[in-house]
Amino acid sequence: MTKLRFAILGCGRISYKHIEALINNIEYAELAAVCDIDESKAVERKEQYEAKVQGSDVKVYTDYIDMLEKEQLDVVTIATESGYHAKQAIECMNSGAHVLIEKPMALSVEDADKMIAVSKETGRKICVSHQNRFNPPIQKLRRAIEEGRFGRIMSGTARILWTRDMNYYKQAPWRGTAALDGGTLMNQCIHNIDLLQWMLGGAEIERIHAERETFLRDIEMEDFGAILIRFKNGSIGIVEGSAVVYPKNLEETLSIFGEKGTVVIGGLAVNEIKTWQFADERDYDKDDTSTDIDSVYGEGHTPLYKDFIDAINDNREPLVNGEEGKKAMEIILRAYEVSPK
Repeated sequence: MTKLRFAILGCGRISYKHIEALINNIEYAELAAVCDIDESKAVERKEQYEAKVQGSDVKVYTDYIDMLEKEQLDVVTIATESGYHAKQAIECMNSGAHVLIEKPMALSVEDADKMIAVSKETGRKICVSHQNRFNPPIQKLRRAIEEGRFGRIMSGTARILWTRDMNYYKQAPWRGTAALDGGTLMNQCIHNIDLLQWMLGGAEIERIHAERETFLRDIEMEDFGAILIRFKNGSIGIVEGSAVVYPKNLEETLSIFGEKGTVVIGGLAVNEIKTWQFADERDYDKDDTSTDIDSVYGEGHTPLYKDFIDAINDNREPLVNGEEGKKAMEIILRAYEVSPK
């Protein structure tokens, strides 16, 4: 099997996890290039990779169009400011590369639809980085959902109780802006909103109510948001998202409540099973799938990359394709529409 040639576009805060994922999938993929308008950031990622992969020679670029023209790339990972994702993804796909895109995949439904249309036109695949779907406790929960063990599912709750101080926003002035980022719902909360809709209704929404506020941070968008979602299947989803918890990140928790089952997955980033109760019993109920993590980013990037690599090689859709990646983003955009600031 020929290794897929990857490039990383955008070498900021999250990019080290993408480097780790490529290193952990070295049997199937290699990093050919890195690109950032700040060359020092790109060099840092090059050195991180080359320190672990003997004999590698990663090229550094500050212009991604130049990179696309000079490199023969199979996949471009896009980890730039969210407002640039659509334009860059479309250019990468038109150049012949598949794209793995940091969340959110775009900041408008129209842009997401354009990306999906170009994917179909070019035959290039889209994968959106909702890596928490690959957390072992989440995979175990999804199995119980698919097996119908909950019976009728009444409700689910996603709680994201974190903090981001003003230094976080000052480090990158695009953060918290409407044009390039969105607020805490779009940035910090989208992962758990994705899990909530995946378990409850697959984004088949009947109506949404929402409230949001900028309580403490000097930013354009919200630092706190709450969403109430009525799915077409009758279940109700509740989202509580905060970036102003004192004094540090507290938890990211997903709870699912059904007539025959209750599951709560918590920890810093939905990585620990807190409650697992069902009317029936299965052999895998006793499996301890809780994991230790070193940050809120978790450890899901490595299996996310492996799934995308396999999808390309097997010519199938990845678990989090464009249509899947669009769902949580669309919920948040609808919440923004009904709760203007």
